[in-house]
Amino acid sequence: MAACSGWKLKKSVVLVGMMGAGKTAVGKALAARLGVPFIDSDAEIEKAAQMTIAEIFERDGEAFFRRRETEVIDRLLETHRGVLATGGGAFLSEGNRRLMSQKGVSVWLDADLDLLWNRVRGKNTRPLLRTPQPRETLRAIYEARVPVYALADLRVSARPEYTIAEMAERVAEALATRPDVLEKVA
Repeated sequence: MAACSGWKLKKSVVLVGMMGAGKTAVGKALAARLGVPFIDSDAEIEKAAQMTIAEIFERDGEAFFRRRETEVIDRLLETHRGVLATGGGAFLSEGNRRLMSQKGVSVWLDADLDLLWNRVRGKNTRPLLRTPQPRETLRAIYEARVPVYALADLRVSARPEYTIAEMAERVAEALATRPDVLEKVA
């Protein structure tokens, strides 16, 4: 598919998947390609709370964070049409999955464990990986979440050799199979 200037986005695209799957980077590239806004739900939460996600987790706990996350995702899907990147745990909530499918389309960026580890290791920005054995923690999270991510409306496989632009292209191709989401215009 060439540049998507001849396409109209009819529903928001919600990128879901593990930390390190490329939701933010691919989301920005996809939004630019489609000529629509890019929104990051974690960034919106941080802006509203005037704290980082890690600080919210530390001060208020994960359950509090997940409630705020649902509120923000619902608001963003209601008020914006574009590409929305979500935190890795957002899709685990049945309520969030329902919101995403009713008000948009969920797209799972499916990256394997080795690729994810290569992308997140050595970074201190992932509160869930601040453990004595972060790779094993990542493996446990991965194994628990993959069956849930498989419930997404669309799945796009990530590969180490794909550039961000190539991943955005693959997502656009998947979206083109859904005329309720992406419509060709003359």
